[in-house]
Amino acid sequence: MRKAKAAAAVITTVMVLLSLTGCGLTTFDNFKAAFIDKEKNKEEVVQIGVLEPVTGADSVNAQYEIRGMQLANKVHPVVHGKKIELVFSDNKSDIHSTETAVETLIAKEPKVILGSYGSVYSLAAGNTIGEAEIPAIAATNANPLVTKNNPYYFRVCYPDANQGELLARYVLESEKESVAGILSPENDDAATAMATEFKELMRSRTGNEDAIAYNESYKAGDKDFTEQLNKLKRAEVKTVLLPGDTADSIKIINQAADMGMDVQFLGSTLWGDKRFRKNLNSKVAPENIAFVQFFSVDGEIIEEDVAKEQDAFNRAANKEGYTKEELDNDDVALGYDAYMVAYSAIEKSDENADGKEIVKVISDPNESFIGASGRIRFNSDGDPYKTAYINTWQEDVMKNVYTIETK
Repeated sequence: MRKAKAAAAVITTVMVLLSLTGCGLTTFDNFKAAFIDKEKNKEEVVQIGVLEPVTGADSVNAQYEIRGMQLANKVHPVVHGKKIELVFSDNKSDIHSTETAVETLIAKEPKVILGSYGSVYSLAAGNTIGEAEIPAIAATNANPLVTKNNPYYFRVCYPDANQGELLARYVLESEKESVAGILSPENDDAATAMATEFKELMRSRTGNEDAIAYNESYKAGDKDFTEQLNKLKRAEVKTVLLPGDTADSIKIINQAADMGMDVQFLGSTLWGDKRFRKNLNSKVAPENIAFVQFFSVDGEIIEEDVAKEQDAFNRAANKEGYTKEELDNDDVALGYDAYMVAYSAIEKSDENADGKEIVKVISDPNESFIGASGRIRFNSDGDPYKTAYINTWQEDVMKNVYTIETK
């Protein structure tokens, strides 16, 4: 009541002043739009911030997760009876511009921030977001440092290291192999982390310290892998993790195919890019490759709630004209799921909840969130427990070969 009286007093005062100064109706309309309507809109709209490289070198790849966020906003446009508005801030694919972009976004007081594509930009924004006490959800950041020691940052994809664990589960559970191999680049921290998780799970699940029967390295950018592949032949290992750069992995896989080797190589989500498939030669069979994905059109859906959300995702994507290339790229689904976590957390919170309260909901180990790619929960580091898919390429079509549910 006190606020209403104060607002009325302000309006009355302004009208009197305008009449005294001879200003017309247009002046009052401008004042109304700038102050009164703005405050009204703020009360009627829930803002979710989007920190992304809308322009610059990373803008093409960022568009996939942005498209996913926009699609989710089409499917779930209202929360607590209020329209959800996506508010964008462009970091211009630049670390230095990121600080300004995130400060601009925070000034708009969004409930949650989504993004950014590119772990380096999320890392640059992390401290500012934490200080503002606004929860942030990354869609595709695989760098473990994005969420580590920052209780306000979460992600809906697995970090690099966890992808190694998922591939080890595939070897043990689907392929029924008790031994495997690793061929990794020297001096590559991300590759080392992925290989370590793969190796540790293979050893712990089998109880065999020699579960990694082949473990070789190479220098990034090498052209000839004959020595490593001949050793692989002698080791008679059927599945080999390639945690390195995609360009090196392509050369290794092609050379192994030219040598007539019957080996299945295992890789990260980066292998799901059609450019990766186009660079494999015709001798590479679907059985020769398997890789992690976070969404699969033909993946096995176990839960009814997940199936329902994926159906909503597919129907909306078809209605909005999303291409098959976009739907094959799991960054779209991850962008969708980042929005879904934000939407669900806001919905589960009090209507006037601040960032601290929303973070409590997201980080609650008993809470889960339904997305297009599966059910998502978060651990104490802000990393997800969620459905993962092991896929392969059958000609130019991505095919699911195994679905992994996490508890």
